[in-house]
Amino acid sequence: MRRIVIDRARRFVSQAKLMANSVSNHSSAPPRNGWRRDLSSSSPLTVATINPKVLECEYAVRGEIVIHAQHLQQELQTKSSSLPFSEIIYCNIGNPHSLGQQPITFFREVLALSDHPTLLDKDETHGIFSSDSISRAWQILDGIPGRATGAYSHSQGVKSLRDEIARGIAKRDGFPSNPDDLFLTDGASPGVHMMMQLLIRSEKDGILCPIPQYPLYSASIALHGGKLVPYYLNEATGWGLEISEVKEQLKAARLNGIDVRAIVVINPGNPTGQVLSEENQQEIVRFCKSEGLVLLADEVYQDNVYADNKEFHSFKKIARSIGYSEEDICLVSYHSVSKGYYGECGKRGGYMEVTGLDSDVKDQLYKLATVNLCSNISGQILASLIMNPPQNGDESFEMFCTERDGILSSLARRAKTLVDALNKLEGVTCNESEGAMYAFPRIHLPQQAIKAAEAAKMVPDAFYATKLLDATGIVVVPGSGFGQVPGTWHFRCTILPQEDKMPAIVSGLTEFHKRFMEEFHD
Repeated sequence: MRRIVIDRARRFVSQAKLMANSVSNHSSAPPRNGWRRDLSSSSPLTVATINPKVLECEYAVRGEIVIHAQHLQQELQTKSSSLPFSEIIYCNIGNPHSLGQQPITFFREVLALSDHPTLLDKDETHGIFSSDSISRAWQILDGIPGRATGAYSHSQGVKSLRDEIARGIAKRDGFPSNPDDLFLTDGASPGVHMMMQLLIRSEKDGILCPIPQYPLYSASIALHGGKLVPYYLNEATGWGLEISEVKEQLKAARLNGIDVRAIVVINPGNPTGQVLSEENQQEIVRFCKSEGLVLLADEVYQDNVYADNKEFHSFKKIARSIGYSEEDICLVSYHSVSKGYYGECGKRGGYMEVTGLDSDVKDQLYKLATVNLCSNISGQILASLIMNPPQNGDESFEMFCTERDGILSSLARRAKTLVDALNKLEGVTCNESEGAMYAFPRIHLPQQAIKAAEAAKMVPDAFYATKLLDATGIVVVPGSGFGQVPGTWHFRCTILPQEDKMPAIVSGLTEFHKRFMEEFHD
């Protein structure tokens, strides 16, 4: 049954890709409103009649292998002894709480009090919640019209919460932040989509993206009808971003008639885990200025830095520190409550700070924000809290520091444990995970394994990842889902499983890899 399900899924994906290619390769095809419904189907919607851009959109992080894992999990629940493992370990996505990470107490206390303000009037509340949680909840509620956390807010977000976030950004960077430049969003993803809607006018508009990249970018570019212009990160130099490579790809795209409008930079890197140096960031900012590109800075992992010799610096701080004013460069910075030491993925909070846009363009961006009315209020509150956590002297400060530092130090140890184990495997090389939440090892697959993958009509690294899942219950994402240099194979694995589970994960991965290499030995 399991085999049938995944075979059907593969056939669907293959058919979808063929259909997308067919549509894109026939310029004489009639417009969408001229398509005829397939009379052999009783449904008004078929794969042949939906928006072809949806067919071109892929999101590997929750793709075919994850669907297969979910079927295996159902099988474990009904027949626990039917598989060679006792649980599915989802290492495919940065979802910390699902793998055992506990929420930060202060953040959850403030959220609880804000959402149920009648608690604030009860005497017993003061024996359960910290005094600064109570005072922060009052402060937040006083800034929300009617103290109604269940009501719509301003489409950019509650003004008082944007004020708080702006103060946090200014404290982080040492340069002022204007709350009117902030758009609070349900995680960072809606902000990415909004900017793609704003930037992409036709298939001739291009966005420079790192390869490997987080597939949100390739998916959103495809959905909005633009062209992804790849620039390759250098694995040999720790996934370095080399301006010479970016310039080469920009030149080639322009020669092919692509109007490149923006560049995406992910720092710390996802899936690659590198942390950019200040000098490299300065190069990127100057490059954007000279080429007239909008800089889309994905900075959602800014609190996840593990390398002793690396430090996060926002691109806004870099731009201002080298003398660029707001008028000199268009810069969009993304942040999210889903990552960092907080890991509140389900709360869907985040923001983008947009600087350097003309006022009339910003008006159009605001119009896009109004289409979605507003982001959720709990996420807005949480975004304000992560940018303004407890300070020295607050009742919660000591507990907050203990929880935060404990999570980050544990993540650093887990990153080292996983990377060290990967580098001991035959044919595997893995750069240090300097930041973010992932390892991205390269696997040098034997030719016999590549031939077996081809026979199974699978990409080789997806073949490896599927075999790993079937043998161990460990879910990883093939590198082909992020993009990679042709002829190389990788997979992305989170460092998020709790420390007490890491030895079993390392052991299972090691034993599987040894058997795999023996089975497909050239």
